[in-house]
Amino acid sequence: MEYLAEMMTFAKVVETRSFSAAADELKSSKSLVSKQISTLESALGVRLLNRTTRRMSLTEIGAAYYEHCARIAQEIDAAAETVTQLQAEPRGVLRITSPVIFASLHLAPAIQAFLQRYDKVEIELNASDRILDIVDEGYDLAIRITDHPTPTMVARLIAPLHWVTCASPEYLERRGTPQTPRDLVDHDCLMYHGMPANRDGWRYMVGNKEVAVNVGGRCRVNNSEALLQLAIGGMGVVLFPTYVLSHYLKDGRLKVILPDAVANPGMSLYVTYLPNRYMQPKVRAFIDFLMEHFGPRPYWDEF
Repeated sequence: MEYLAEMMTFAKVVETRSFSAAADELKSSKSLVSKQISTLESALGVRLLNRTTRRMSLTEIGAAYYEHCARIAQEIDAAAETVTQLQAEPRGVLRITSPVIFASLHLAPAIQAFLQRYDKVEIELNASDRILDIVDEGYDLAIRITDHPTPTMVARLIAPLHWVTCASPEYLERRGTPQTPRDLVDHDCLMYHGMPANRDGWRYMVGNKEVAVNVGGRCRVNNSEALLQLAIGGMGVVLFPTYVLSHYLKDGRLKVILPDAVANPGMSLYVTYLPNRYMQPKVRAFIDFLMEHFGPRPYWDEF
């Protein structure tokens, strides 16, 4: 960009309100700074600064031009900081929030492996099914289960999620096996308060048609493990992602029903963060580690 050096000098003069102070910060001379401002004004054909022996002030055009120069200077500084950060070793406290059961079953082992690899990083994990505001509450990143990531955040897909409707063999023997999603209205469905995906009923794609079922039942619980124990005990039908259910499906304590109906279409597992946070080595390293650890086909889908 032509006259970039002169533009940066002009921005520094305005910030320091002094040719001498600007020269000191730029490790230059006052005469060179003055010459660069004069060159810039001549090139633009306008006066940017009103200068007297006692004071200096911006002209109206100079004030408007400064705003652009200042933004360019900030971007240049940010670019340099990016290079420095990318070369830096991950260190410091990394604050994370995650849904409770994912944190317990899968994130905790991943954190253990991550900390073994990066011994200068500390982690603070808040396992909560409440959707926390990561800006107001000071988190570096959040694990989210959603089909609509927050538009003001960067969202990286960790893994696709597959949801399974299931019940215990004892329940199915006693009540019969639902053949379509709408059959669920005649069954005891175990409702989980804390999962946003289930607040408006259970959603399925059957072929190319979406079906929403307002399920009901005698148990409404805000704890995943309690809900699973009720399902294993034959108390009703449950809907959860496979990362929750894979162990129980493998050992036969729960059986898949409605295999041809895709539950909660579009819901996936994301890590979300502020756009400027990814450049922190600790954040970047953890996100890259999650992508590597869980991969495009997560191990919990192998049942």
